[in-house]
Amino acid sequence: MGEYAIEMAGITKVFPGVVANDGVDLRVRDGEIHALLGENGAGKSTLMSILFGLYEADSGSIRIRGADVRIHDPNEANALGIGMVHQHFKLVHNYTVAENIVLGLEPRTRTGGVDLGLAERRVAELSRQYGLSVDPRARVESITVGMQQRVEILKILYRNADILIFDEPTAVLTPQEVDELMAILERLRSEGKTIVLITHKLREIKQAAERCTVLRRGKVVGTVEVAATSEEAMAEMMVGREVKFRVDKAAARPGELVLKIEGLTVKNAKGFDAVRGLDLEVRSGEIVGLAGVDGNGQAELIEAITGLASPEAGRILLKGRDIAALGIRERIRLGVGHVPEDRHKHGLVLKFRLDENLALKSFDRPPFSGFAGILRPKAMAAHASEMIGQFDIRAAEGPATTASSMSGGNQQKAIIAREIDLSPELLVVAQPTRGLDVGAIEYIHRRIVAERDKGRAVLLVSYELDEILDLCDRIAAISKGEIVGVVDAAGADERAIGAMMAGLRAPGGAQGAGAGA
Repeated sequence: MGEYAIEMAGITKVFPGVVANDGVDLRVRDGEIHALLGENGAGKSTLMSILFGLYEADSGSIRIRGADVRIHDPNEANALGIGMVHQHFKLVHNYTVAENIVLGLEPRTRTGGVDLGLAERRVAELSRQYGLSVDPRARVESITVGMQQRVEILKILYRNADILIFDEPTAVLTPQEVDELMAILERLRSEGKTIVLITHKLREIKQAAERCTVLRRGKVVGTVEVAATSEEAMAEMMVGREVKFRVDKAAARPGELVLKIEGLTVKNAKGFDAVRGLDLEVRSGEIVGLAGVDGNGQAELIEAITGLASPEAGRILLKGRDIAALGIRERIRLGVGHVPEDRHKHGLVLKFRLDENLALKSFDRPPFSGFAGILRPKAMAAHASEMIGQFDIRAAEGPATTASSMSGGNQQKAIIAREIDLSPELLVVAQPTRGLDVGAIEYIHRRIVAERDKGRAVLLVSYELDEILDLCDRIAAISKGEIVGVVDAAGADERAIGAMMAGLRAPGGAQGAGAGA
């Protein structure tokens, strides 16, 4: 069996209105990769934040390699050899890689100044030792998200951590970066590190972990040997019911043309053409998926459709009307709904209450406002209560819950509830399930298909090819800002779509730019 590196017994943590951890027991063997699995809001991050000293448990005990410990802050956790890579990185963007890694433990010169040269040499040595390949002199603001994560890993390795906690480490990574991270985790384990992997992605657990402890609503459901347990069984443990991994949906019945994009060109923030002469059509009663590697113009296309960016050229026709020059509010009124990729930046006002967020796009109209635009809080709260029930939004204080206190899955449900409630002609959905657990993914997929079946036109942008294949009726592949092919999803060849995503045009050009037309 070997010695346990971590033993947490009877851990309980209560926040106002929420029991985050309820008598949780966790044992992690020395030198293993141990997954902590659960729905959004199940208490995974809270439990590990207690281990790292960000929170103190209300009750319970912690043992590290057999010794009883009390961890009051992260400095004490670091002294015990515990390090944590957070889901949202803690980096100073205008500092270099080396400056971030040594921050707080800088090597000094004889005169007391920071010995930056020595810091860079130490970082380079650590990078070579663990195969992390970072440039110590690069500024964090100029490197990729995947590389930023490597910097976070090096930060804790520089502090001699041998118990490493990874909180949802793949939530913002591309598929290639995920594969690279899995290789890094295995390398760290082979070096003798003990790793706790907080996740809700079953495929990654099967790929990386030896054992898995499952939490549901703050309690431990069980600990299983990963190799001997199916993804379906772990999913059922996580959500408490059988989970369907594929969406049950009838064949699409495309109707009238809702969105027609002609010759659209959009510049990115650096002034380069991110979308180049793009043509695309979406009809009522169908889901068109935009498949492509991140950074090929998807974000700029969505911004142009929803009014967040102005195109340089081309037309965006909504049921025959060119909306390219209209403002965001006018587009909302005409029936453009938008589930944004970044739910914090464009989807919610995190300091607002749930009922306020659910009324964000219609607060200036009855029933939410009356004479002279005076808001009606009771109407907003009543509407939010209805949405909470209809969309299974788990909010500890009901309509008065602050958006920032909700789990990612429930924040996403709130955004989807608001957009669907507006009954849009066109629903633009970007990365709807990024960072969500299988239960939330199943629910959100069902709601998107239900909108299609009501006759809505849905444009889905996802970097998960499995999600595109499972959910969409037609698939348009985008590369370098251009549509290189459109195919029917039924019987679509994954490799062929991958080739189009890499820029290889489909035979005969962009077949189906209006397929179904």
